[in-house]
Amino acid sequence: METKSDVLAIRRRGKTAVPKKKTKKTRHPTARMPQAERRAQILSKAYEFFSEHGLTAQTRALADACGVSQRLLYSVFPNKAALLTAVYETEIAGPIKGVWFVLLKDRSKSVEQRMTELYHEYYDCILTRRWLRLFLYASLSDVAMAPAYIGKIVAHLLEMIVDEAALEAGLRTPDDPALKREIGWTLHGAVSHLAIRRHIYHDTNPLDAKSVITMHVKFFLAGLRTILPAT
Repeated sequence: METKSDVLAIRRRGKTAVPKKKTKKTRHPTARMPQAERRAQILSKAYEFFSEHGLTAQTRALADACGVSQRLLYSVFPNKAALLTAVYETEIAGPIKGVWFVLLKDRSKSVEQRMTELYHEYYDCILTRRWLRLFLYASLSDVAMAPAYIGKIVAHLLEMIVDEAALEAGLRTPDDPALKREIGWTLHGAVSHLAIRRHIYHDTNPLDAKSVITMHVKFFLAGLRTILPAT
């Protein structure tokens, strides 16, 4: 026969262990800083955060990464959409140098030299691992970052490239701007995909990226004569 103490012992063993009380995380006081400085700090961290975790990542986790409360984050940016817009303007479109468009039309240099210099700089300044990851995440989401960048910036660049190359070669540019842009993509797309292969696919091809870009520019200029008629 089981004694009372045996029964109590069995009951105790059968009981579910009481979960330990969670200790509340203590957040260190956030250092005060001017609003403009705080905005720049959050934007810089947001660029890094979203490029690693995607645009669907929670702002609560971003606030933790910034070392601020979610409430403070929303006092700087009223909502996530406003934050993503600021990230686009600062980190996606921001690095584009207006001087590139001026230099592309500097006809004191050959068009090959102009395009080679432009895309060497574009590769180094724009097509970084972080920029590409953020841009690719944006392309897969519902936000308008990628279409805005292509529609407002890249489309203009593509048309200028074709216009300048055709002018020097004595070729007639297409009347249809869509066709003109598509021809420009043969060069811009090649350079962009080179960066994707190197930074995203981790392509270990030992060829120097700038040498490959120089080669793509030559291919593009040589190929124009097979597409566009003479003037």
